[in-house]
Amino acid sequence: MNKKKTWLDKRLNIVRERCKKDRTYRKWAIVVWALLLTVWTGVIFYMSQLVVACIAQWLIDVTNWEVNINAAQTVCVAISNSVAIVVAVLVSRKIFKVIVVRDSLGLNGLPTWTDILLSPIGYIVSTVAGAFVIMVLQAVIRDVDWTQAQDVGFNSIYTSADRIITFIALVVVAPITEELIFRGFLYGRLRTKLSAVPAIILVSVLFGVLHGQWNVGVIVCIMSVFMCIARELTGTIYAGILMHMIRNGIAFYLLYVNPIMGAMAGCATLWPFLV
Repeated sequence: MNKKKTWLDKRLNIVRERCKKDRTYRKWAIVVWALLLTVWTGVIFYMSQLVVACIAQWLIDVTNWEVNINAAQTVCVAISNSVAIVVAVLVSRKIFKVIVVRDSLGLNGLPTWTDILLSPIGYIVSTVAGAFVIMVLQAVIRDVDWTQAQDVGFNSIYTSADRIITFIALVVVAPITEELIFRGFLYGRLRTKLSAVPAIILVSVLFGVLHGQWNVGVIVCIMSVFMCIARELTGTIYAGILMHMIRNGIAFYLLYVNPIMGAMAGCATLWPFLV
């Protein structure tokens, strides 16, 4: 392990030294670094969910433990996203010697009135922009089902307790942890070497791709752009978290509390998707 670290340290030092002397090499090194960091963050996020889900299923099978499936999924969401954050921070510190602090995660200070006011504005503008883009894409790309229902895993909602548990997972846990990963860690790291526009594009494209559906991916990609802009304006992820909560809260209501209205709203504006 020490040999590997020594070899990596040497290679990184060589790259740093060449970057100081060769401006063109430095530009390409930054491009490669940004792409690798983006892909690596996506892999960590995806693999943490896969591993935690497999372990949870194994424990349930071995112990024959009768659990509420919604509660189990909520715990898995919280654990997997937390694992992704911890791994990202630890790898940055141990291997690349980058100390990730609260400021770089966008957690400096407390939420302000600016954050509170920006969140509904960002939600409304991003929803309108997303609906417009979807309508344009529907006319251009006809081989994609742009009205495909989103599968978020919470399909057994029968009681009030099920709704409360699902609400906690989708409207509280997911917005906080996902903002920490994408608009916090990833965007913060990218902005150390990139300007705002390419950093926003990389984070938002990754966020859309990880949602696994064309229609959902486009919607959340556009919303990610506005959440990144909110971070750029305020220096924190608080407005993004609130925006995320608003969208997931409305989508939760349309999907799980009033599905009839959700079906009508979905056909009309294509908005009841969770991010």
